[in-house]
Amino acid sequence: MPGVISLEKAPHLPRYCRRKILAKNRIAYYFEPPTWARRQGCDLNPEALGCDYASAVERVEKVLLPAFDSWHSRGLSDIMPATIEPGTFDWLVGVFQAHQKWTEIESATQRHYTKSLALFANHELKDGSRVGSKQLSDFTKAFVDAVYRKLLFVTKINNSGEVVVRERRRYVNMAMASCRRAWFVGQRAQERIVPATNPFSRMGLKSHPPGRPIEPTPTATWDELVAFRAAARRLDYRSIATAALLSWEWLQREQHVFGAFDISHYRPSERPNSVRIVHPKNGEEAWWPLTDETGAPLFPELMEELDEIKRTGLSGLVFRRDHAHRQSAIPLPWITPRKDLRYLRSVVKTIITEAGLRQELSFRSFRHGGFTEGADSDLTDAELRAAGRHRSSRQLPTYAKRTGRQLIIATKKRREERTRSLLIRLNANLSSE
Repeated sequence: MPGVISLEKAPHLPRYCRRKILAKNRIAYYFEPPTWARRQGCDLNPEALGCDYASAVERVEKVLLPAFDSWHSRGLSDIMPATIEPGTFDWLVGVFQAHQKWTEIESATQRHYTKSLALFANHELKDGSRVGSKQLSDFTKAFVDAVYRKLLFVTKINNSGEVVVRERRRYVNMAMASCRRAWFVGQRAQERIVPATNPFSRMGLKSHPPGRPIEPTPTATWDELVAFRAAARRLDYRSIATAALLSWEWLQREQHVFGAFDISHYRPSERPNSVRIVHPKNGEEAWWPLTDETGAPLFPELMEELDEIKRTGLSGLVFRRDHAHRQSAIPLPWITPRKDLRYLRSVVKTIITEAGLRQELSFRSFRHGGFTEGADSDLTDAELRAAGRHRSSRQLPTYAKRTGRQLIIATKKRREERTRSLLIRLNANLSSE
């Protein structure tokens, strides 16, 4: 019977397409553009596709998704070639997106990569051809640098008819980084076709133009963390309140808190007084002690909350949607199977508003706050690297902001050292007399 499919053997659906069970176990298909796109002016509406799988997929892939991609890329996707020649940059992008490495990337980052790769591939050269149509064997460092300089500035005409030249350095730098990674992945997958020399490597990209200060990531204070946690509990988002404290104390990234921290990592039977902290971004991990030499807890508030979570007997990820007003009866993880955290981030913004905090704060601000607190507490670079599992001290200024208190402490230490040296010299002179 058409439309009747076992959910265990349900075939894969295209993007933004979902299935719904109807009466008599029939399955219908629907196309639903994402909410963020409709908020940004996408004129595609949700559409019922009927119960026939083949016709539903055909309409989505041939009509609806091309229309959506055209809107999302502002028409750039319309000029992509119907067939891609092997060995071209367009072909390399396809190899990258079909590789296992692509599936390991968070969905939000995938969208950034797709947009960035399209920016480079769709750039029109003097001969009228696209960069994406060029053979990889023709790519040189000079060619890539020349395209980068062309992409760096965009010219537009404003409402008053004036020509405005705008720099988009961050966007273009992201494009070059995306191309670099695509090349490395493609070279390992197709080493006979993709040249070993990556022309996107060591480009010496500057994160900001000379003379323009770098805008730091907003860093939360301890008082802001306390206010955030109180607001989260008022709104019944207890798991997010605990996660924020964990990120502050153990310096874990947002994706790792919600996507890697497993219940089995906390106080396992073989190490009841330790917690395993995993940093998938750089492959580092560490066991943190939970008690000192006397057995006193080092993180009493956090341990009390995690002990309560562990007592529930659930396995898998620690932080789940445990609020009473959730849609699912089962407490699902905050991170989706496609590593998407957009819903979580929207909830975090709701909590920030409820707490009356600065709107520029985000969940990442608590990790940065933890680093800054460590620097304020006079931790050495080695101690900060051990806590955050950074391999290089060059990364620390990004997280541990230089504050007035640090400068005061540093100045006092320097003056104490000067006084000590002066006393040593005076005592030496007195002794010689």
